[in-house]
Amino acid sequence: MYRSHNCGELNASHINTEVTLAGWVQKSRDKGFMNWVDLRDRYGITQLIFDEGRTDKNVFEQAKTLGREFVIQVKGTVIEREAKNKNIATGEIEILVTELTILNAALTPPFTIEDETDGGEDIRMKYRYLDIRRNPVKNSLLFRHKVAMEVRKYLSDLDFCEVETPYLIKSTPEGARDFVVPSRMNAGQFYALPQSPQTFKQLLMVGGMDKYFQIVKCFRDEDLRADRQPEFTQIDCEMAFVEQEDILNIFEGLTRHLLKEIKGIDVAKFPRITYDYAMKTYGNDKPDIRFGMEFGELNEFAQHKEFPVFNAAELVVGIAVPGAGNYTRKEIDALIEWVKRPQVGASGMVYAKCNEDGSFKSSVDKFYDQEDLANWAKTTGAKPGDMIFVLSGPADKTRAQLSALRMELATRLGLRNPAEFAPLWVVDFPLLEFDEESGRYHAMHHPFTSPKPEDMHLLDTDPGKVRANAYDMVLNGNEIGGGSIRIHDKETQKMMFKHLGFTDEEAKAQFGFLMDAFQFGAPPHGGLAFGLDRLVAILGGQETIRDFIAFPKNNSGRDVMIDAPSSIDPVQLKELHIDLNLKS
Repeated sequence: MYRSHNCGELNASHINTEVTLAGWVQKSRDKGFMNWVDLRDRYGITQLIFDEGRTDKNVFEQAKTLGREFVIQVKGTVIEREAKNKNIATGEIEILVTELTILNAALTPPFTIEDETDGGEDIRMKYRYLDIRRNPVKNSLLFRHKVAMEVRKYLSDLDFCEVETPYLIKSTPEGARDFVVPSRMNAGQFYALPQSPQTFKQLLMVGGMDKYFQIVKCFRDEDLRADRQPEFTQIDCEMAFVEQEDILNIFEGLTRHLLKEIKGIDVAKFPRITYDYAMKTYGNDKPDIRFGMEFGELNEFAQHKEFPVFNAAELVVGIAVPGAGNYTRKEIDALIEWVKRPQVGASGMVYAKCNEDGSFKSSVDKFYDQEDLANWAKTTGAKPGDMIFVLSGPADKTRAQLSALRMELATRLGLRNPAEFAPLWVVDFPLLEFDEESGRYHAMHHPFTSPKPEDMHLLDTDPGKVRANAYDMVLNGNEIGGGSIRIHDKETQKMMFKHLGFTDEEAKAQFGFLMDAFQFGAPPHGGLAFGLDRLVAILGGQETIRDFIAFPKNNSGRDVMIDAPSSIDPVQLKELHIDLNLKS
Protein backbone atom coordinates (compact mmCIF):
# COMPACT_ATOMS: atom_id res chain seq x y z
CA MET A 1 0.00 0.00 0.00
CA TYR A 2 1.57 3.26 -1.13
CA ARG A 3 -0.36 5.35 1.40
CA SER A 4 -2.48 4.94 4.51
CA HIS A 5 -3.87 8.48 4.27
CA ASN A 6 -3.99 11.25 1.70
CA CYS A 7 -2.29 14.62 2.07
CA GLY A 8 -5.45 16.48 3.02
CA GLU A 9 -6.97 14.45 5.83
CA LEU A 10 -4.56 14.33 8.78
CA ASN A 11 -5.22 16.59 11.78
CA ALA A 12 -4.59 16.84 15.52
CA SER A 13 -6.70 13.75 16.19
CA HIS A 14 -4.04 11.68 14.38
CA ILE A 15 -1.10 12.78 16.60
CA ASN A 16 1.20 9.83 17.42
CA THR A 17 -0.28 7.80 14.56
CA GLU A 18 2.10 5.94 12.25
CA VAL A 19 1.22 6.87 8.65
CA THR A 20 2.35 6.32 5.08
CA LEU A 21 1.92 9.13 2.55
CA ALA A 22 2.74 9.50 -1.15
CA GLY A 23 2.66 12.47 -3.48
CA TRP A 24 4.64 15.23 -5.16
CA VAL A 25 7.18 17.58 -3.56
CA GLN A 26 5.63 21.04 -3.64
CA LYS A 27 8.69 22.71 -2.12
CA SER A 28 11.39 22.13 0.48
CA ARG A 29 13.11 24.38 3.00
CA ASP A 30 16.57 23.29 4.11
CA LYS A 31 17.76 24.93 7.34
CA GLY A 32 20.86 22.75 7.70
CA PHE A 33 19.94 20.82 10.82
CA MET A 34 16.24 20.72 9.84
CA ASN A 35 14.54 20.15 6.51
CA TRP A 36 10.83 20.73 5.82
CA VAL A 37 9.11 19.37 2.72
CA ASP A 38 5.56 20.14 1.59
CA LEU A 39 4.03 16.97 0.14
CA ARG A 40 1.10 17.47 -2.24
CA ASP A 41 -1.55 15.25 -3.75
CA ARG A 42 -5.05 15.89 -5.13
CA TYR A 43 -6.47 16.24 -1.62
CA GLY A 44 -4.14 18.78 -0.07
CA ILE A 45 -0.66 19.44 1.40
CA THR A 46 1.02 17.86 4.41
CA GLN A 47 4.26 19.17 5.87
CA LEU A 48 7.07 16.65 6.38
CA ILE A 49 9.94 17.24 8.81
CA PHE A 50 13.42 15.72 8.62
CA ASP A 51 15.26 16.44 11.89
CA GLU A 52 19.02 15.81 12.09
CA GLY A 53 18.62 14.80 15.73
CA ARG A 54 15.64 12.49 15.27
CA THR A 55 15.79 11.26 11.67
CA ASP A 56 18.02 8.43 10.41
CA LYS A 57 21.18 9.94 8.91
CA ASN A 58 20.73 8.33 5.49
CA VAL A 59 17.10 9.46 5.30
CA PHE A 60 18.12 12.96 6.39
CA GLU A 61 20.75 13.21 3.65
CA GLN A 62 18.42 11.72 1.07
CA ALA A 63 15.83 14.42 1.83
CA LYS A 64 18.35 17.07 0.81
CA THR A 65 18.33 15.69 -2.76
CA LEU A 66 14.60 16.17 -3.28
CA GLY A 67 13.58 18.58 -6.03
CA ARG A 68 10.27 20.12 -6.99
CA GLU A 69 7.72 17.61 -8.31
CA PHE A 70 9.71 14.52 -7.22
CA VAL A 71 7.27 11.69 -6.54
CA ILE A 72 7.99 10.22 -3.10
CA GLN A 73 6.63 7.93 -0.44
CA VAL A 74 7.25 8.54 3.25
CA LYS A 75 6.54 6.74 6.48
CA GLY A 76 6.55 8.47 9.81
CA THR A 77 4.69 9.68 12.88
CA VAL A 78 2.13 12.47 13.07
CA ILE A 79 3.35 15.12 15.51
CA GLU A 80 2.06 18.51 16.60
CA ARG A 81 3.33 21.36 14.49
CA GLU A 82 5.00 24.20 16.37
CA ALA A 83 4.23 26.97 13.85
CA LYS A 84 0.65 26.14 12.91
CA ASN A 85 -0.83 27.12 9.54
CA LYS A 86 -4.53 27.99 9.72
CA ASN A 87 -4.75 28.28 5.94
CA ILE A 88 -4.63 24.55 5.25
CA ALA A 89 -6.60 21.63 6.70
CA THR A 90 -3.43 19.85 7.89
CA GLY A 91 -1.91 22.98 9.42
CA GLU A 92 -1.90 21.69 13.01
CA ILE A 93 0.37 18.70 12.34
CA GLU A 94 3.44 17.52 10.47
CA ILE A 95 5.02 14.15 9.80
CA LEU A 96 8.30 13.23 11.46
CA VAL A 97 9.70 11.06 8.66
CA THR A 98 11.40 7.73 9.41
CA GLU A 99 11.51 6.27 5.87
CA LEU A 100 11.77 7.98 2.48
CA THR A 101 11.43 6.35 -0.93
CA ILE A 102 11.93 8.31 -4.14
CA LEU A 103 9.38 6.76 -6.49
CA ASN A 104 10.31 8.99 -9.42
CA ALA A 105 12.68 11.90 -9.83
CA ALA A 106 11.42 14.86 -11.87
CA LEU A 107 12.82 17.51 -14.14
CA THR A 108 12.33 21.05 -12.94
CA PRO A 109 8.89 22.00 -14.34
CA PRO A 110 8.73 24.83 -16.92
CA PHE A 111 6.43 26.84 -14.62
CA THR A 112 5.65 26.85 -10.91
CA ILE A 113 2.93 24.44 -9.79
CA GLU A 114 1.18 27.04 -7.66
CA ASP A 115 -2.16 28.84 -7.69
CA GLU A 116 -0.49 32.01 -8.97
CA THR A 117 1.86 30.48 -11.50
CA ASP A 118 4.56 32.18 -13.55
CA GLY A 119 3.57 30.19 -16.65
CA GLY A 120 1.79 31.81 -19.58
CA GLU A 121 -1.18 30.15 -21.25
CA ASP A 122 0.79 28.72 -24.19
CA ILE A 123 3.35 26.94 -22.04
CA ARG A 124 0.68 25.67 -19.66
CA MET A 125 -1.30 24.28 -22.62
CA LYS A 126 1.81 22.44 -23.84
CA TYR A 127 2.34 20.90 -20.40
CA ARG A 128 -1.31 20.54 -19.50
CA TYR A 129 -0.64 17.47 -17.34
CA LEU A 130 1.44 19.74 -15.10
CA ASP A 131 -1.16 22.51 -15.18
CA ILE A 132 -3.77 20.03 -13.89
CA ARG A 133 -1.71 19.68 -10.70
CA ARG A 134 -2.44 23.33 -9.90
CA ASN A 135 -5.42 23.96 -7.63
CA PRO A 136 -7.35 26.28 -10.02
CA VAL A 137 -7.42 23.70 -12.82
CA LYS A 138 -7.77 20.67 -10.55
CA ASN A 139 -10.65 22.26 -8.67
CA SER A 140 -12.36 23.25 -11.92
CA LEU A 141 -12.30 19.63 -13.09
CA LEU A 142 -13.63 18.43 -9.75
CA PHE A 143 -16.34 21.08 -9.96
CA ARG A 144 -17.30 19.84 -13.44
CA HIS A 145 -17.56 16.31 -12.05
CA LYS A 146 -19.86 17.51 -9.28
CA VAL A 147 -22.16 19.28 -11.76
CA ALA A 148 -22.27 16.22 -14.04
CA MET A 149 -23.16 13.95 -11.12
CA GLU A 150 -25.99 16.25 -10.04
CA VAL A 151 -27.32 16.27 -13.62
CA ARG A 152 -27.29 12.47 -13.75
CA LYS A 153 -28.96 12.23 -10.34
CA TYR A 154 -31.73 14.71 -11.16
CA LEU A 155 -32.59 13.19 -14.53
CA SER A 156 -32.32 9.58 -13.34
CA ASP A 157 -34.71 10.36 -10.47
CA LEU A 158 -37.22 11.51 -13.14
CA ASP A 159 -36.93 8.17 -15.01
CA PHE A 160 -34.63 9.45 -17.75
CA CYS A 161 -32.46 6.70 -19.20
CA GLU A 162 -28.87 7.39 -20.28
CA VAL A 163 -28.26 5.91 -23.73
CA GLU A 164 -25.05 6.17 -25.76
CA THR A 165 -25.33 6.99 -29.47
CA PRO A 166 -22.73 6.47 -32.23
CA TYR A 167 -19.77 8.74 -32.94
CA LEU A 168 -19.33 7.49 -36.51
CA ILE A 169 -22.42 8.69 -38.34
CA LYS A 170 -23.64 10.07 -41.69
CA SER A 171 -22.61 13.53 -42.87
CA THR A 172 -25.51 15.97 -43.29
CA PRO A 173 -25.48 19.36 -45.03
CA GLU A 174 -27.34 21.38 -42.40
CA GLY A 175 -25.63 23.22 -39.57
CA ALA A 176 -21.88 23.66 -39.22
CA ARG A 177 -19.19 21.88 -41.21
CA ASP A 178 -18.69 18.23 -40.24
CA PHE A 179 -15.47 16.57 -39.18
CA VAL A 180 -15.21 13.59 -41.52
CA VAL A 181 -13.55 10.19 -41.03
CA PRO A 182 -12.52 8.06 -44.02
CA SER A 183 -13.65 4.44 -44.09
CA ARG A 184 -10.90 1.94 -44.97
CA MET A 185 -13.38 -0.86 -45.64
CA ASN A 186 -15.63 1.30 -47.83
CA ALA A 187 -13.33 2.99 -50.32
CA GLY A 188 -14.16 6.62 -51.09
CA GLN A 189 -16.79 6.84 -48.36
CA PHE A 190 -16.71 8.78 -45.11
CA TYR A 191 -18.27 8.88 -41.69
CA ALA A 192 -18.91 12.18 -39.95
CA LEU A 193 -18.46 12.95 -36.27
CA PRO A 194 -21.80 14.10 -34.80
CA GLN A 195 -22.51 17.81 -34.38
CA SER A 196 -25.16 16.54 -31.97
CA PRO A 197 -27.04 13.25 -31.51
CA GLN A 198 -30.18 14.93 -32.92
CA THR A 199 -31.50 12.22 -35.27
CA PHE A 200 -30.53 9.40 -32.91
CA LYS A 201 -32.43 10.82 -29.97
CA GLN A 202 -35.47 11.22 -32.19
CA LEU A 203 -35.10 7.59 -33.25
CA LEU A 204 -34.91 6.62 -29.57
CA MET A 205 -38.30 8.27 -29.12
CA VAL A 206 -39.62 6.27 -32.08
CA GLY A 207 -38.14 3.27 -30.29
CA GLY A 208 -40.25 3.97 -27.22
CA MET A 209 -37.48 4.98 -24.78
CA ASP A 210 -39.73 7.87 -23.65
CA LYS A 211 -37.10 9.83 -21.65
CA TYR A 212 -33.50 9.85 -22.83
CA PHE A 213 -30.38 11.74 -21.79
CA GLN A 214 -26.68 11.54 -22.50
CA ILE A 215 -23.63 13.56 -21.52
CA VAL A 216 -21.99 13.40 -24.91
CA LYS A 217 -19.16 14.80 -27.03
CA CYS A 218 -20.14 16.81 -30.11
CA PHE A 219 -17.91 18.02 -32.95
CA ARG A 220 -18.11 21.04 -35.28
CA ASP A 221 -15.45 22.02 -37.78
CA GLU A 222 -16.06 25.75 -37.44
CA ASP A 223 -13.72 28.72 -37.59
CA LEU A 224 -12.96 29.19 -33.92
CA ARG A 225 -13.98 32.32 -32.10
CA ALA A 226 -12.89 33.25 -28.61
CA ASP A 227 -13.57 30.55 -26.03
CA ARG A 228 -15.00 28.00 -28.45
CA GLN A 229 -13.75 24.44 -28.88
CA PRO A 230 -14.01 22.15 -31.94
CA GLU A 231 -15.19 19.39 -29.61
CA PHE A 232 -17.55 20.16 -26.77
CA THR A 233 -19.91 18.38 -24.40
CA GLN A 234 -23.69 18.47 -24.30
CA ILE A 235 -26.25 17.32 -21.79
CA ASP A 236 -28.53 15.94 -24.49
CA CYS A 237 -32.15 15.17 -23.61
CA GLU A 238 -35.35 14.08 -25.34
CA MET A 239 -38.88 13.21 -24.17
CA ALA A 240 -41.91 11.64 -25.84
CA PHE A 241 -45.57 12.67 -25.47
CA VAL A 242 -44.70 16.17 -24.31
CA GLU A 243 -45.49 19.74 -25.23
CA GLN A 244 -43.23 22.76 -24.91
CA GLU A 245 -44.47 23.58 -21.41
CA ASP A 246 -43.50 20.12 -20.13
CA ILE A 247 -39.93 20.53 -21.36
CA LEU A 248 -39.53 24.05 -19.99
CA ASN A 249 -40.71 22.93 -16.57
CA ILE A 250 -38.44 19.86 -16.43
CA PHE A 251 -35.26 21.67 -17.43
CA GLU A 252 -35.98 24.82 -15.49
CA GLY A 253 -36.22 22.40 -12.57
CA LEU A 254 -32.82 20.92 -13.45
CA THR A 255 -31.22 24.36 -13.55
CA ARG A 256 -32.84 25.33 -10.24
CA HIS A 257 -31.55 22.07 -8.77
CA LEU A 258 -28.00 22.82 -9.91
CA LEU A 259 -28.09 26.37 -8.58
CA LYS A 260 -29.35 25.08 -5.24
CA GLU A 261 -27.06 22.06 -4.86
CA ILE A 262 -23.92 23.56 -6.38
CA LYS A 263 -24.21 27.23 -5.37
CA GLY A 264 -26.71 27.20 -2.51
CA ILE A 265 -28.92 29.67 -4.37
CA ASP A 266 -32.72 29.58 -4.63
CA VAL A 267 -34.03 31.05 -7.87
CA ALA A 268 -37.65 32.01 -8.53
CA LYS A 269 -39.54 31.01 -11.67
CA PHE A 270 -37.57 31.96 -14.76
CA PRO A 271 -38.90 34.89 -16.77
CA ARG A 272 -39.88 34.19 -20.38
CA ILE A 273 -39.46 36.61 -23.25
CA THR A 274 -40.00 36.23 -26.97
CA TYR A 275 -37.20 36.31 -29.51
CA ASP A 276 -38.64 39.54 -30.99
CA TYR A 277 -38.73 41.20 -27.56
CA ALA A 278 -35.15 40.11 -26.82
CA MET A 279 -33.88 41.55 -30.09
CA LYS A 280 -35.71 44.86 -29.72
CA THR A 281 -34.92 45.30 -26.02
CA TYR A 282 -31.37 43.95 -25.77
CA GLY A 283 -30.14 43.59 -29.35
CA ASN A 284 -29.45 39.87 -29.07
CA ASP A 285 -31.24 36.60 -28.33
CA LYS A 286 -29.22 35.78 -25.18
CA PRO A 287 -29.61 38.89 -23.04
CA ASP A 288 -27.84 39.43 -19.74
CA ILE A 289 -30.60 40.64 -17.39
CA ARG A 290 -28.44 41.09 -14.30
CA PHE A 291 -28.57 44.80 -15.12
CA GLY A 292 -30.84 47.23 -16.97
CA MET A 293 -29.80 49.49 -19.85
CA GLU A 294 -32.70 48.32 -21.97
CA PHE A 295 -33.00 49.79 -25.45
CA GLY A 296 -35.22 52.77 -26.14
CA GLU A 297 -36.23 53.26 -29.79
CA LEU A 298 -36.04 56.97 -30.56
CA ASN A 299 -37.22 57.32 -34.17
CA GLU A 300 -40.33 59.24 -33.05
CA PHE A 301 -38.27 61.81 -31.13
CA ALA A 302 -35.07 61.89 -33.19
CA GLN A 303 -36.10 62.00 -36.82
CA HIS A 304 -37.39 64.92 -38.90
CA LYS A 305 -35.35 67.36 -36.80
CA GLU A 306 -32.92 68.43 -39.54
CA PHE A 307 -30.24 65.98 -38.34
CA PRO A 308 -29.52 64.04 -41.55
CA VAL A 309 -27.74 61.09 -39.88
CA PHE A 310 -30.86 60.15 -37.89
CA ASN A 311 -33.29 61.04 -40.67
CA ALA A 312 -31.61 58.59 -43.04
CA ALA A 313 -31.52 55.75 -40.50
CA GLU A 314 -33.89 52.81 -40.36
CA LEU A 315 -33.49 52.76 -36.56
CA VAL A 316 -32.38 55.30 -33.96
CA VAL A 317 -31.92 53.58 -30.60
CA GLY A 318 -30.30 54.43 -27.28
CA ILE A 319 -29.48 53.20 -23.80
CA ALA A 320 -29.23 55.03 -20.49
CA VAL A 321 -25.98 54.32 -18.67
CA PRO A 322 -26.43 54.69 -14.89
CA GLY A 323 -24.12 57.21 -13.23
CA ALA A 324 -22.23 57.96 -16.43
CA GLY A 325 -23.24 61.62 -16.49
CA ASN A 326 -19.85 62.45 -14.98
CA TYR A 327 -17.89 60.90 -17.88
CA THR A 328 -15.25 63.26 -19.20
CA ARG A 329 -15.03 64.19 -22.86
CA LYS A 330 -11.93 62.01 -23.08
CA GLU A 331 -13.86 58.99 -21.74
CA ILE A 332 -16.75 59.63 -24.15
CA ASP A 333 -14.39 59.99 -27.12
CA ALA A 334 -12.75 56.70 -26.16
CA LEU A 335 -16.17 54.98 -26.19
CA ILE A 336 -16.94 56.50 -29.60
CA GLU A 337 -13.69 55.05 -30.90
CA TRP A 338 -14.59 51.71 -29.27
CA VAL A 339 -17.89 51.43 -31.20
CA LYS A 340 -16.11 52.46 -34.43
CA ARG A 341 -13.73 49.48 -34.23
CA PRO A 342 -14.21 46.93 -37.05
CA GLN A 343 -15.42 44.35 -34.51
CA VAL A 344 -18.42 46.60 -33.71
CA GLY A 345 -18.68 48.63 -36.91
CA ALA A 346 -20.60 51.77 -35.91
CA SER A 347 -19.84 54.95 -37.85
CA GLY A 348 -20.20 57.15 -34.79
CA MET A 349 -22.24 57.77 -31.64
CA VAL A 350 -24.41 60.57 -30.23
CA TYR A 351 -24.59 61.20 -26.49
CA ALA A 352 -26.78 63.23 -24.13
CA LYS A 353 -25.90 63.98 -20.51
CA CYS A 354 -28.76 64.07 -17.97
CA ASN A 355 -27.83 66.84 -15.55
CA GLU A 356 -28.73 66.66 -11.86
CA ASP A 357 -30.97 69.74 -12.22
CA GLY A 358 -33.13 68.00 -14.85
CA SER A 359 -31.60 69.73 -17.88
CA PHE A 360 -29.74 68.01 -20.71
CA LYS A 361 -26.52 68.59 -22.62
CA SER A 362 -25.95 66.65 -25.83
CA SER A 363 -23.54 66.40 -28.72
CA VAL A 364 -26.41 67.40 -31.05
CA ASP A 365 -27.83 70.42 -29.19
CA LYS A 366 -27.86 72.27 -32.51
CA PHE A 367 -30.71 70.04 -33.71
CA TYR A 368 -32.59 69.03 -30.55
CA ASP A 369 -34.15 71.11 -27.78
CA GLN A 370 -34.67 70.23 -24.12
CA GLU A 371 -38.11 68.75 -24.77
CA ASP A 372 -36.68 66.39 -27.40
CA LEU A 373 -33.92 65.27 -25.06
CA ALA A 374 -36.42 64.83 -22.22
CA ASN A 375 -38.29 62.40 -24.48
CA TRP A 376 -35.03 60.54 -25.11
CA ALA A 377 -34.57 60.24 -21.35
CA LYS A 378 -38.13 59.05 -20.79
CA THR A 379 -37.88 56.45 -23.57
CA THR A 380 -34.56 55.04 -22.36
CA GLY A 381 -35.38 55.31 -18.65
CA ALA A 382 -32.54 57.76 -17.99
CA LYS A 383 -32.34 59.50 -14.60
CA PRO A 384 -30.44 62.64 -13.54
CA GLY A 385 -26.74 61.77 -13.44
CA ASP A 386 -27.04 59.23 -16.28
CA MET A 387 -25.71 59.39 -19.82
CA ILE A 388 -27.67 58.41 -22.95
CA PHE A 389 -25.72 56.86 -25.82
CA VAL A 390 -27.45 56.68 -29.20
CA LEU A 391 -26.62 54.71 -32.36
CA SER A 392 -28.41 54.70 -35.71
CA GLY A 393 -28.45 52.84 -39.01
CA PRO A 394 -29.90 49.58 -40.40
CA ALA A 395 -32.09 48.04 -37.68
CA ASP A 396 -30.45 44.63 -37.19
CA LYS A 397 -26.92 45.92 -37.49
CA THR A 398 -27.53 48.85 -35.14
CA ARG A 399 -29.13 46.65 -32.48
CA ALA A 400 -26.11 44.34 -32.60
CA GLN A 401 -23.74 47.31 -32.22
CA LEU A 402 -25.66 48.74 -29.27
CA SER A 403 -25.80 45.29 -27.68
CA ALA A 404 -22.00 45.09 -27.84
CA LEU A 405 -21.74 48.56 -26.26
CA ARG A 406 -24.24 47.61 -23.55
CA MET A 407 -22.18 44.57 -22.54
CA GLU A 408 -18.91 46.51 -22.63
CA LEU A 409 -20.29 49.27 -20.42
CA ALA A 410 -21.75 46.73 -17.97
CA THR A 411 -18.33 45.09 -17.69
CA ARG A 412 -16.62 48.44 -17.10
CA LEU A 413 -19.21 49.43 -14.52
CA GLY A 414 -18.93 46.12 -12.63
CA LEU A 415 -22.55 45.16 -13.31
CA ARG A 416 -21.79 41.59 -14.42
CA ASN A 417 -21.33 39.99 -11.01
CA PRO A 418 -20.28 36.33 -11.51
CA ALA A 419 -21.79 35.44 -8.13
CA GLU A 420 -25.24 36.59 -9.32
CA PHE A 421 -27.34 34.32 -11.54
CA ALA A 422 -30.12 35.58 -13.79
CA PRO A 423 -31.65 32.80 -15.92
CA LEU A 424 -34.48 33.24 -18.42
CA TRP A 425 -36.18 31.52 -21.34
CA VAL A 426 -36.26 32.98 -24.84
CA VAL A 427 -39.15 31.52 -26.85
CA ASP A 428 -40.89 31.91 -30.23
CA PHE A 429 -37.80 31.90 -32.41
CA PRO A 430 -38.22 32.23 -36.18
CA LEU A 431 -38.43 28.84 -37.83
CA LEU A 432 -36.35 29.95 -40.83
CA GLU A 433 -33.76 32.60 -41.60
CA PHE A 434 -32.86 33.83 -45.06
CA ASP A 435 -29.26 33.47 -46.17
CA GLU A 436 -28.27 36.16 -48.66
CA GLU A 437 -25.25 34.23 -49.91
CA SER A 438 -27.13 31.06 -50.88
CA GLY A 439 -30.36 32.89 -51.69
CA ARG A 440 -32.54 30.50 -49.71
CA TYR A 441 -33.96 29.88 -46.28
CA HIS A 442 -32.11 27.85 -43.66
CA ALA A 443 -33.44 26.35 -40.45
CA MET A 444 -32.58 28.66 -37.55
CA HIS A 445 -32.20 25.64 -35.26
CA HIS A 446 -32.31 22.45 -37.38
CA PRO A 447 -34.62 20.98 -40.03
CA PHE A 448 -36.54 18.82 -37.53
CA THR A 449 -37.91 21.77 -35.53
CA SER A 450 -41.70 21.98 -35.52
CA PRO A 451 -43.41 25.17 -36.67
CA LYS A 452 -46.09 26.62 -34.44
CA PRO A 453 -49.40 25.18 -35.70
CA GLU A 454 -51.01 28.62 -35.89
CA ASP A 455 -48.25 29.81 -38.27
CA MET A 456 -48.27 26.84 -40.65
CA HIS A 457 -50.37 28.74 -43.21
CA LEU A 458 -47.53 31.26 -43.64
CA LEU A 459 -44.99 28.71 -44.85
CA ASP A 460 -45.94 29.22 -48.49
CA THR A 461 -46.69 32.94 -48.41
CA ASP A 462 -44.32 34.46 -45.81
CA PRO A 463 -41.91 31.81 -44.48
CA GLY A 464 -39.80 34.34 -42.61
CA LYS A 465 -42.75 35.11 -40.31
CA VAL A 466 -43.26 31.49 -39.22
CA ARG A 467 -42.40 30.95 -35.55
CA ALA A 468 -40.81 27.76 -34.30
CA ASN A 469 -41.74 25.63 -31.32
CA ALA A 470 -38.21 26.39 -30.14
CA TYR A 471 -36.72 27.78 -26.94
CA ASP A 472 -33.34 28.71 -25.46
CA MET A 473 -32.30 28.91 -21.85
CA VAL A 474 -30.06 31.90 -21.16
CA LEU A 475 -27.92 32.42 -18.08
CA ASN A 476 -25.95 35.62 -17.46
CA GLY A 477 -25.84 36.57 -21.12
CA ASN A 478 -24.92 33.10 -22.39
CA GLU A 479 -27.08 30.57 -24.18
CA ILE A 480 -26.59 27.47 -22.02
CA GLY A 481 -29.29 25.30 -23.58
CA GLY A 482 -31.72 25.14 -26.43
CA GLY A 483 -34.23 22.84 -28.03
CA SER A 484 -37.57 22.45 -29.68
CA ILE A 485 -40.65 20.35 -30.20
CA ARG A 486 -39.80 18.13 -33.16
CA ILE A 487 -41.68 17.30 -36.31
CA HIS A 488 -42.96 13.75 -35.83
CA ASP A 489 -44.90 13.02 -39.04
CA LYS A 490 -43.49 12.34 -42.48
CA GLU A 491 -45.63 14.82 -44.43
CA THR A 492 -44.76 17.83 -42.27
CA GLN A 493 -41.09 16.86 -42.36
CA LYS A 494 -41.28 16.49 -46.14
CA MET A 495 -42.82 19.98 -46.40
CA MET A 496 -40.07 21.38 -44.18
CA PHE A 497 -37.35 19.91 -46.39
CA LYS A 498 -39.05 21.47 -49.40
CA HIS A 499 -38.94 24.94 -47.84
CA LEU A 500 -35.28 24.41 -47.01
CA GLY A 501 -34.54 23.81 -50.69
CA PHE A 502 -34.11 20.02 -50.60
CA THR A 503 -35.38 17.99 -53.55
CA ASP A 504 -37.20 14.77 -52.66
CA GLU A 505 -34.11 12.85 -53.77
CA GLU A 506 -31.76 14.93 -51.61
CA ALA A 507 -34.03 14.62 -48.58
CA LYS A 508 -34.25 10.85 -49.01
CA ALA A 509 -30.48 10.51 -49.46
CA GLN A 510 -29.71 12.52 -46.34
CA PHE A 511 -32.58 11.73 -44.00
CA GLY A 512 -34.43 8.78 -45.53
CA PHE A 513 -33.82 6.67 -42.43
CA LEU A 514 -35.63 9.21 -40.26
CA MET A 515 -38.51 9.66 -42.68
CA ASP A 516 -38.90 5.89 -42.87
CA ALA A 517 -38.94 5.64 -39.07
CA PHE A 518 -41.76 8.21 -38.85
CA GLN A 519 -43.98 5.79 -40.80
CA PHE A 520 -43.84 3.26 -37.97
CA GLY A 521 -45.60 5.28 -35.29
CA ALA A 522 -43.47 8.20 -34.16
CA PRO A 523 -44.81 9.83 -30.97
CA PRO A 524 -44.96 13.60 -30.46
CA HIS A 525 -41.59 14.45 -28.94
CA GLY A 526 -39.19 17.24 -28.10
CA GLY A 527 -36.07 17.96 -26.17
CA LEU A 528 -33.25 20.21 -25.21
CA ALA A 529 -29.46 20.16 -25.04
CA PHE A 530 -27.35 22.07 -22.52
CA GLY A 531 -23.76 23.06 -23.26
CA LEU A 532 -22.05 21.45 -20.28
CA ASP A 533 -18.73 23.28 -20.70
CA ARG A 534 -20.38 26.71 -20.69
CA LEU A 535 -22.84 25.82 -17.92
CA VAL A 536 -20.05 24.62 -15.64
CA ALA A 537 -17.92 27.69 -16.33
CA ILE A 538 -20.77 30.08 -15.49
CA LEU A 539 -21.66 28.17 -12.32
CA GLY A 540 -17.96 28.30 -11.46
CA GLY A 541 -17.97 32.08 -11.85
CA GLN A 542 -15.62 32.08 -14.85
CA GLU A 543 -15.80 33.60 -18.33
CA THR A 544 -13.72 30.93 -20.08
CA ILE A 545 -14.54 27.25 -20.55
CA ARG A 546 -10.95 26.12 -21.10
CA ASP A 547 -10.05 25.48 -17.45
CA PHE A 548 -13.10 23.27 -17.07
CA ILE A 549 -11.92 20.95 -19.87
CA ALA A 550 -9.15 18.49 -19.05
CA PHE A 551 -7.31 18.72 -22.37
CA PRO A 552 -8.59 21.68 -24.42
CA LYS A 553 -7.54 22.84 -27.87
CA ASN A 554 -6.08 26.28 -28.52
CA ASN A 555 -7.70 29.00 -30.64
CA SER A 556 -6.40 27.34 -33.80
CA GLY A 557 -8.03 24.04 -32.90
CA ARG A 558 -4.69 22.45 -32.05
CA ASP A 559 -3.72 20.28 -29.11
CA VAL A 560 -0.18 21.58 -28.60
CA MET A 561 0.47 18.99 -25.89
CA ILE A 562 0.20 15.98 -28.21
CA ASP A 563 0.78 17.95 -31.45
CA ALA A 564 -2.56 17.23 -33.10
CA PRO A 565 -3.70 17.44 -35.82
CA SER A 566 -0.62 16.04 -37.55
CA SER A 567 0.40 14.26 -40.73
CA ILE A 568 -0.12 10.52 -41.00
CA ASP A 569 1.98 7.83 -42.59
CA PRO A 570 1.64 7.48 -46.40
CA VAL A 571 0.89 3.78 -45.84
CA GLN A 572 -2.21 4.75 -43.84
CA LEU A 573 -3.29 7.16 -46.57
CA LYS A 574 -2.96 4.42 -49.15
CA GLU A 575 -5.05 2.04 -47.01
CA LEU A 576 -7.71 4.75 -46.81
CA HIS A 577 -7.61 5.31 -50.57
CA ILE A 578 -6.65 8.97 -50.04
CA ASP A 579 -4.33 10.88 -52.35
CA LEU A 580 -3.32 14.26 -50.93
CA ASN A 581 -3.37 17.33 -53.15
CA LEU A 582 -2.50 20.33 -51.02
CA LYS A 583 -2.20 22.87 -53.81
CA SER A 584 -4.36 25.94 -53.18
